[in-house]
This record gives sequence, C-alpha cells and structure tokens, in this order.
Amino acid sequence: MPFIKPKKNKLRKELTPEEFFVTQENGTEPPFNNRYWNNHEEGIYVDIVSGEVLFSSTHKFDSNTGWPSFTMPVSEENVTEHEDNSLRSLRIEVRSRLADSHLGHVFDDGSGKSGRRYCINSAALRFIHKSEMVEQGYGEYMYLFQDKSEQT
Repeated sequence: MPFIKPKKNKLRKELTPEEFFVTQENGTEPPFNNRYWNNHEEGIYVDIVSGEVLFSSTHKFDSNTGWPSFTMPVSEENVTEHEDNSLRSLRIEVRSRLADSHLGHVFDDGSGKSGRRYCINSAALRFIHKSEMVEQGYGEYMYLFQDKSEQT
C-alpha cells in the first residue's frame, strides 16, 4: 500500500511540537540537545512521518556539530536535495522523498569516500535498533550489518 502523507492537522496531533516544527516547518533543533547526536547503537534511522529508511548507523560519524551526521543515505532515492538560500548563503537542504519531511542539510566537508556530511535533525528521525529491525518490517536492511567477510 503506497504511503499517503497525512494532512498537517493530523501530523500536528501525531508529532511532538519539535518534530512538527522540524519536519513540517523546516526548523532546526538545538545542537547537542537532541535524541541521536550521540547515539552509537547499531540500527537504522527512518523518517518519523513515513517510516521510509533514510540512514544507517554504519554510515554515521561524529562530526562534532551536535547533530547526527552521516556519510551517505541508505538509498539516495529516499533523500531529495533542494537549494536553500534562507540564511543568505547557499546550502543544500535534504528532505525525505515520500513524506517530504525536512531532514537537515548536506555539506561537502564530511568524512569517508563521498566527502559529504548529511547533518540531520534527530526530530526528523526514528531509530530502529538492529535487534528490532526484522520485527518492525525492516529485515531487508540487515545486510547493512553483515561482516564484510560474510559478504564474499
């Protein structure tokens, strides 16, 4: 069944005020004072509105910015990029494809091969621990946590 984004008044009831502000009003949560900036558990991060898979702990790194940072999304199809001139300088905003939730921004100062840093608001995400992924319907993403030697 395809995802249909709920109306704003329904989302306002389902999300916390901060989640609504971030995802629906392009807000930013405070650094170092959010759910996942310092989360080191294994698992995936999904859109808080649609549940679509966005990022994995295998691509997460400490950027010292106070927000969760990732080198890449799990699937580039699930993250869209848009020009953002709201702070008088050009930035690239990232949004989820299905729910069109504001996630954060992507910068070219990251680590890894891509050199990109997806700086994401925790309030836009729901974390699913590796041990709960199958139970919650995300078993197809368990490959993200296989030992490299198991993949050959």
